Amino acid sequence: MSEVYAVIGGSGLYSLDESFRIESSQKPNTPYGEVSAELIIGEMMGYRTVFLPRHGPSHHIPPHKINYRANLWALHELEVSHVIAVNAVGGIDFEPRSLVVPDQIIDYTSDRNHTYFDGDGSEVGHIDFSHPYSQPLREKILNAGQALDIALYTPGTYGCTNGPRLESNAEIQKMQRDGCNIIGMTGMPEAALARELDMEYAAIAMVVNWCSGITDSALDMDEIRQILDSGTNTVIELIGATLTQSEQ
Repeated sequence: MSEVYAVIGGSGLYSLDESFRIESSQKPNTPYGEVSAELIIGEMMGYRTVFLPRHGPSHHIPPHKINYRANLWALHELEVSHVIAVNAVGGIDFEPRSLVVPDQIIDYTSDRNHTYFDGDGSEVGHIDFSHPYSQPLREKILNAGQALDIALYTPGTYGCTNGPRLESNAEIQKMQRDGCNIIGMTGMPEAALARELDMEYAAIAMVVNWCSGITDSALDMDEIRQILDSGTNTVIELIGATLTQSEQ
């Protein structure tokens, strides 16, 4: 089967650039309910590509309300083989404007529908999640960054919290002790669901602020929006170059 890519956009990434030639869109019904938004289907760098903004087209779905199972199932039904997820995160060890390609994840979320094996009579599956991100896809992203002279940071451990509130100083200190380098709200169960569906999955994490207590500076939402605006163009360029890497 030829490679089919999906890009899941996080905060700030609600569309791709002109290199993504749109052919159609659909909002399918799934056994797990509605997807976050219409799936935009087209071609990018010669590859069939699907774009999905996980928070909805107007960023109206908070992290804990995203229907991750429906989103990943819909991509699977479109025969997506590779998923590039984009996440806006806070930094513990990486400063704002950094782009991180994580290799590990710690799940601090609760009360999310986190598996397709939920006791409905089908055989229970136990996926190997030792390495939660696809190493071959990560390498393509890292090679693309090198080709474009874009600084990418790795390894990195993504700590995933429920949100939508930000974390307390003590929570960040705990997660730092646990080995987390970046903190976000949407990395899980997305990564695990992709693994259950045998899709290659990797993430590009855009650091938009320091985590609570790491510096003395106060959270500046205007600065975060500026970082999102400037960083998104770089991320889109990186995604295109990643697909180009697939040809090599």
